[in-house]
Amino acid sequence: MRGHPDPGSLAIPDHGDATVARDRRPTSSPLPLDFASGVRVASRRPAVPAAGDDHAPRVVVVGAGFGGMAAALRLRAMGHRVTLVDRIDQLGGRGRVHHRDGYTFDAGPTVITAPWLFSELFELFGRRIEDEVVFTPIDPWYRIIFDDGSHFDYGESVDHAIEQIRALSPRDVDGFLRMMKQCERIYEIGFERLGDVPFLSLGTMLAAVPQMIRLGSFRSTWGFVSRHLKDHRLRRVFSFQPLLVGGNPLTTTSIYALIQVVERRFGIHYTMGGTGALVAALGRLMEDVGIDIRLGADVRRITTAAGRVRGVELGDGTTIPAERVVCNADPVGVYRTLLADEPSAEAGRRKARRMRMSMGLFVAYFGTNRTYEQVAHHTIVLSDRYEGLLRDIFGRDRLPVDPSLYVHAPTRTDPSMAPAGHECWYALAPVPNLDAGIDWSEQGDRYRDLVLDRIERMMAPGLRSHLDTCFYSTPETFRDDFLSPAGAGFSVQPLLTQSAWFRFHARCPKVGGLYFVGAGTHPGAGLPGVTMSARVLERVLREEGAVYR
Repeated sequence: MRGHPDPGSLAIPDHGDATVARDRRPTSSPLPLDFASGVRVASRRPAVPAAGDDHAPRVVVVGAGFGGMAAALRLRAMGHRVTLVDRIDQLGGRGRVHHRDGYTFDAGPTVITAPWLFSELFELFGRRIEDEVVFTPIDPWYRIIFDDGSHFDYGESVDHAIEQIRALSPRDVDGFLRMMKQCERIYEIGFERLGDVPFLSLGTMLAAVPQMIRLGSFRSTWGFVSRHLKDHRLRRVFSFQPLLVGGNPLTTTSIYALIQVVERRFGIHYTMGGTGALVAALGRLMEDVGIDIRLGADVRRITTAAGRVRGVELGDGTTIPAERVVCNADPVGVYRTLLADEPSAEAGRRKARRMRMSMGLFVAYFGTNRTYEQVAHHTIVLSDRYEGLLRDIFGRDRLPVDPSLYVHAPTRTDPSMAPAGHECWYALAPVPNLDAGIDWSEQGDRYRDLVLDRIERMMAPGLRSHLDTCFYSTPETFRDDFLSPAGAGFSVQPLLTQSAWFRFHARCPKVGGLYFVGAGTHPGAGLPGVTMSARVLERVLREEGAVYR
């Protein structure tokens, strides 16, 4: 091409079939090595942990979200006896499933960006994830609709992206290619080199600072994108990604621009049968390898003695003794409630009080008695009042009347999610968290109608007349069901001052035997982030010598 570099110089691989995409992993995979032989340790573990390990240390994992399930499996492969506890009656945490009127609704995460992170969990026990679930590539990844009705199809083809950019703003083609080159450098440092670094000490953070400065991590994602692109529509297209992990693009560190490269390296996938099918497969694996799963069991407190955990006490008064406790529950809530009376946890409680939580989420689930073939699997509806809307949500505590939406229509790929000839939908709107004081018992129905009206006007004419079933969740649902502080959808915000060492650590520095995984720890929210947090935990435990097999 004339006037700008060849897009092939971006070194962005194509994605081929689903199997290839599942196996494409970072070249600097942080799985530990046996340095004598150079063989990945995972490949040398037994297919299934041996029976008769009654004397192995016991670990209780609190919270059966993706971070908790990944941690439980890694701990089991290391030889621990593992009990996984969750207060709701399903595995998956926010990834639970709703069944209504013949429809299957994934309640939470619906975008699979790094399937190999789940493949690893099966490989720990000599299993193949391909025998359990099917990952299907999605194209386009997202259809992004603007208020004027025009759209941008965001997908794996760089050539197609350039064509669309040229149609909208020819002067931005060169800027896009320069931006993607910079995103590649951010990915190499932020994901491949630092993604599983525990950041347990300030020294580790300080060592990374020069690299982060060179990458411009002090800039916001919006500021980073705006340096490269001039068209306001394109700035929105390439800056909304922090919202997928609970961040405000206007304030979230530009290190999260690596999301664009994660998507290009590994693709966007859908699990046939929904994300719930992946949860079910992980559940079967956990049962097969001897993990004790207790659902509907509320943890009242973490028991301690002499500044070290001794187990957990459940809501019915029973206790589960343990040498270690791993919390997939939100760290802010853990310090405030489960460790409220532990003197050595005071530093953690002070940190919890300082943390700024992510926005809340309003999610409408509905089914229609007809299909809408023009609707893409993933659609982003972006308000023209983009910056003002973000300031309403994150700063002014106002409920937007023109919400930006993420709309998931899984029946476009998987008709089994709805009755024949029907459509299954999920529409998510970022909203202020509960610190804004919004009364959702009054606002819920009104906001549901506003969201449905916006979808009907922008992408699905006649939607309201074809509704078959409809319900919704609000930040109050996140507070009540998941004990999420302020009803936040993604734990703490991914600000620069709340990332890496500044985030909650994988190992509690003051309470012995206490560890964290999930959205509140490094590397952060989103399925890749919470699943990688279990990798961070494994690295910490290996450095402690906590391997018993």
